[in-house]
Amino acid sequence: MPEEITTATAPTPAPAPVPTGRTAAQAFGIGCAVLVAVPLLLVLAFVAWIAVVTKDASDFPRVAPEEMVSRTVDRSREAYDVLGFTRTIRPGVEKIGVSTENTVGSSYCYRGGLTDETVDGAYSVSHSWALDHVSAEQAIPGLRRLRDHLEDTGWDITSYRENVSGDYWDLYASRSDRDERMSFQWFADRDYFIGGTSTPCAMDPGWQQGDDEPTGDQLWPPAFGPSTKKNGS
Repeated sequence: MPEEITTATAPTPAPAPVPTGRTAAQAFGIGCAVLVAVPLLLVLAFVAWIAVVTKDASDFPRVAPEEMVSRTVDRSREAYDVLGFTRTIRPGVEKIGVSTENTVGSSYCYRGGLTDETVDGAYSVSHSWALDHVSAEQAIPGLRRLRDHLEDTGWDITSYRENVSGDYWDLYASRSDRDERMSFQWFADRDYFIGGTSTPCAMDPGWQQGDDEPTGDQLWPPAFGPSTKKNGS
């Protein structure tokens, strides 16, 4: 019997894969680019943050310390009127935390960022005042009125607490990115009320290299009390 010969048919070749738009090498290249880009973005963001928060003399307005004291006392007086107090407090303090107080002080202004360096000639001013013999009938409604007044005039209430531990009330507010601040506390156990205002930083136009800092430490406030308008009403 003749040998049967079978002819094998060649297999049909599989269709070529459709290109996906990037090769493995391209994918590897993109991956490397991402790995490089992420640290670079972080570095750029860090540099931008340093540039934003680091300050120098040109970032502050030029205002004489006497003018800053006047502004700060005026801000305190506005709150004093809203609180409803009518006494006039002479400059100075006899015994902190006990007697009346009317004092001003100044502090350094810092460059910020990763440095604790001060800016030469830059300063901020604070005004502190206090009243003794302030009853609950005066303090409590006064603080509530002041909280509402500050909110209505653009201040952010950062803290307001009533009857803390049964004998302590406080109110804190700020604005201008917290560069300007006010604080108030009333102690029921001794009928003692404290207020304070601090200003944003400014440059002393008269400051010269070698001058003592912070500038304005030797200044005194005027007699502090209700506004002239209120006195005449």
